[in-house]
Amino acid sequence: MLNLNRFREAQLAERLLSQIKNLAVEPVSLMEVCGTHTMAISQSGIRSLLPKSLKLLSGPGCPVCVTPLEDIDSVIELAKMPSVILTTFGDMMRVPGSKSSLERAKAEGSDIRVVYSPLDSIKFALQNPEKEIVFVGVGFETTSPTIAATILKARENKLKNFFVYPAFKTIPKAMGALLEMGKTKIDGFICPGHVSTIIGSEPYEFIPQQFGVPCVITGFEPIDVLEGILMLLKQTNSREPKVEIQYRRCVKPEGNLSAKEMLKKVFKETDASWRAIGTIPETGLTLREEFEQFDATKRFKIEVKKATEPKGCLCGNILIGVAEPKDCKLFGKGCTPTSPIGPCMVSSEGACAAWYKYGEAR
Repeated sequence: MLNLNRFREAQLAERLLSQIKNLAVEPVSLMEVCGTHTMAISQSGIRSLLPKSLKLLSGPGCPVCVTPLEDIDSVIELAKMPSVILTTFGDMMRVPGSKSSLERAKAEGSDIRVVYSPLDSIKFALQNPEKEIVFVGVGFETTSPTIAATILKARENKLKNFFVYPAFKTIPKAMGALLEMGKTKIDGFICPGHVSTIIGSEPYEFIPQQFGVPCVITGFEPIDVLEGILMLLKQTNSREPKVEIQYRRCVKPEGNLSAKEMLKKVFKETDASWRAIGTIPETGLTLREEFEQFDATKRFKIEVKKATEPKGCLCGNILIGVAEPKDCKLFGKGCTPTSPIGPCMVSSEGACAAWYKYGEAR
């Protein structure tokens, strides 16, 4: 069993911080694109220990946060249908749509059930043959293989009453889109550890090659993050951008071949709408033709109006690194974890939730 204590040693952290301070002479902005990194950085107080010349930005690494309002509104409408039992992971329940949320819809009588595994939805489909079970498919490459496996299981069981609402996103090309937008100064990426255990390091190679921006796939313990930052600084100083793996105990360059094969078998790439960013080509996953019988968007007619972001909410700018939670006038006042206005405060991986929980804005 891996002993994580060595990734939390204070003396090692001090040595890494000393090296970071020696290298961070010029202003540098690094972006993490993983909600777990966002939480880890805030929980460990890493941001407060770094030199002022080094800025850490939170990017679109929270799948709940980047899910557009239209998708939230659509699954709420699905939940209202008398024939439907909607299943979802818990972090989707309180995300505000245009006028409601899944939590409110459940309180008003919709049959919405929180699951810990998409396979639970298969069980509900078998137990309720008269109902149509719809699983809300929100997530990055980390969770989509489990949902692919669930769809394969549904086909094996010849289920006619199980469906998935596909709102999946993929990370690497979204990182490229951020650089192309040019709204945020990004000198290096702290690449997501969980996603990279599935996809490996190869999908990021275009970022240093086309944009000259270094990438380091990093773990989640304090030493992991500090070492990842140090590796990025060494690259920026040498001006030799590349993709490196700090999280070597879990990530291989080729990724998880079995999981990638399952994804390829069930899903195909499609354009996807990202909250605050817009449509990014080939950053979504939708079901292949041979699995369309499980696609909720093909089974149900869902019509929702074009939605507008809540007035005063800066989630959009926070997701692309233009603003920090403390810049939002609603943060900690009108918008709190008990009464969230934007998704960045709702999700356990949102930047606003992290800053609020660990007091970074104070």
